[in-house]
Amino acid sequence: MSAALEGLALNPAAPVDILLRLLDSGDGPVHSALCAQRREIPEEVVDAIVAHPLPRVRGGLARNAQVSGELRGRVVDDEDWFVRLGLARGPRREAWPRHLPDGVIDRMYATYEAEALQELSFSRQVPGRLLRASAEREPVEDDAEEMERRLRALPGTRSHAHSHILVNCRLSRAVVDELLLSREDDDLWCLAHNYSTPPDVVAHVARVGDPTARLAVARRADLPRDLVELLARDPDPAVRTAVSVRPELTEDERAAIDYVVEPLDLVELGEDPYRAPLSHARSAHPLLRRRVAHNPELPDELVALLAGDDDLGVRVLLAQYHPKAAPQLLLRCYLEYEGRNRNRLLGLPQFPTTGLGVRFGSAADPAVRLLATHDPALDPAVAVALTRDADPRIRAAAARNPTLPRRRLHQLLEDEELSKAAAANPALPVETMYRLLAEA
Repeated sequence: MSAALEGLALNPAAPVDILLRLLDSGDGPVHSALCAQRREIPEEVVDAIVAHPLPRVRGGLARNAQVSGELRGRVVDDEDWFVRLGLARGPRREAWPRHLPDGVIDRMYATYEAEALQELSFSRQVPGRLLRASAEREPVEDDAEEMERRLRALPGTRSHAHSHILVNCRLSRAVVDELLLSREDDDLWCLAHNYSTPPDVVAHVARVGDPTARLAVARRADLPRDLVELLARDPDPAVRTAVSVRPELTEDERAAIDYVVEPLDLVELGEDPYRAPLSHARSAHPLLRRRVAHNPELPDELVALLAGDDDLGVRVLLAQYHPKAAPQLLLRCYLEYEGRNRNRLLGLPQFPTTGLGVRFGSAADPAVRLLATHDPALDPAVAVALTRDADPRIRAAAARNPTLPRRRLHQLLEDEELSKAAAANPALPVETMYRLLAEA
């Protein structure tokens, strides 16, 4: 019965009083479904979540990838540290969260602890303009003697705290020399990352460091021309590729580098899309076009240009992140792209659903056949057939389709595997919802 209640918590047609009664239950999975996974939460239910005595309930709202940043920001001043930390971390890393409102971010900068602010900076919830403003307000610690004192005070075993200091604080020359004499590859990596590393040491790491250290050097903003040219010929393709996207290079200089364009799901986008110059959209380098393609504020002219790009990664990023990406582009990308976050496309509001049942209901590929279950006018007989499909994803999605005949829907409520999906079906009669709640 708990699975059916989870489904009720996700059902977009569930009345407010049912959602409030589910919130009053002590069931953790039901709380998670309602607070952390539900797409639309009525205002009265949000008020109850924010005032709920259990931190896990309020924390679920803080990390819900489906709702707006404004709604998640309601817990910015929560009394529980773990709820505030959850808001700073944002939704799961595989999700791409919507930005938090400026006022919420300002409040976090003013009141949150250093650990939470560090999580916030990596959470992708903060617009680039605010991240840069924050960096200007709070410069990296610049006292080398204080850094060395803190470093010596740490236990001898190397830890995250050591690496944090070695990467982010100004290094004394004594510490730099110790790291150069170390046999640990991680120490050269720290030198490659640290903003205060002397130029001669950066050049040394570029020549003797392992590939990860050389990659870090290649990404430094202050790299002199001779090292750019050296690393452009590096034996490691990742290092050469990092050099190839440096902003100071011309298009001809990029083209002369033997860089590698990995499949989209293997690429770390890295740069804030709002910082990528719009001119990248016309670059011959696919990775630069990818960087600008996931900017949700691209002008219509560039949206149209990138929608016809010959790089699948560019098209997929545009489809996933731009609200004006054409419905047919979303469908095309879903059919062509098989990597990470493919199913994200299905959840976008402009994904085309009409006619999917006729086109894909009998497709051989389960991922393509899944499209049929998103058709709001799916033939009821096809919906029934798909609830018996060999693929469990398709069975569950078909159980949520609103054209599923009521008799079959009630049968699935008794099915251990599909009861949750059936209870989430918006066509489920309200009286049945109350019955499920009463039986629980």
